[in-house]
Amino acid sequence: MSADNAETRTSDPWHREGFSLTLRAADRSLATLRAYTGDVDQFIDWARHDGVASPREVTTRLLRGYLAFMTQRGDERTSIIRRRASLRSYFSWLVERQMIAENPASRLSAPKPASQLPKIVVREQLDHLLDEYWGDDEWATLDRAVCEVLYGAGLRVSELCDLDVKSVDFSQGLLRVMGKGRKERIVPLHQKGLDSIRLWIDDARDDVAKATSPGEALFYNRRGNRLGPRDVRRILDNRVVRGHIHPHALRHTYATHLLEGGADLRVVQELLGHESLTTTQIYTHVSKSRLQKVHRQTHPRG
Repeated sequence: MSADNAETRTSDPWHREGFSLTLRAADRSLATLRAYTGDVDQFIDWARHDGVASPREVTTRLLRGYLAFMTQRGDERTSIIRRRASLRSYFSWLVERQMIAENPASRLSAPKPASQLPKIVVREQLDHLLDEYWGDDEWATLDRAVCEVLYGAGLRVSELCDLDVKSVDFSQGLLRVMGKGRKERIVPLHQKGLDSIRLWIDDARDDVAKATSPGEALFYNRRGNRLGPRDVRRILDNRVVRGHIHPHALRHTYATHLLEGGADLRVVQELLGHESLTTTQIYTHVSKSRLQKVHRQTHPRG
């Protein structure tokens, strides 16, 4: 019996710590680790409310009920598909360590992702988000820097949260970003974005840091920990006057505006850190869709 197996058998019947240790040992990215462990934790909480005490009691039928619950709740299809993958990985890990006999998630089907164009931020919301005066306290300074970087560099939320102080090259105007699959890329950032980061570092970061704060992290939350995806969503919710902006929408808007401004598709692919050009090509459809909408609204025979 392995060391993590022996340890988890004597504590949590769901063996969550052992699963997390295995993911870390496999050198999974911090974003993947957060997603997988968070997805498993959410399922366990839901199953416990249904009277399920351990993974040995989990059936395929129960898992299908969980997928149905998330669908009825209105969760995004992409989120449900990711959680299904997390659960398949988790139960496969349990089978490999002989903690359960078979994987109840192996035959679990998930909804097909909807073919939808990514939503982008309307100009009014974007102008308010980036140009309005929010105040000059530490948290306003943080919020400003986060929003400038999300839109100015087109980062994924996980990539922004993983930034360290040394990730910023002020002299060259560049960010060193760790993307999916732990692939590093260099992304330019405009001067306003760099100035907002400099202001955060010089005037606010040390003031909000706590004794337990990670010294290398660029952004902190109010608990002094490294900024997390939920913190970013909260920032946007608090700063948007009308409607709701998902953090990823700023990345979509960044890509769309680059292409509308004449940027080459392969350059945008490199900036976004897309493995395949096909993934980037969806933004050309967004631009065409917007052009068609403008035409319909403004042309006499539209």
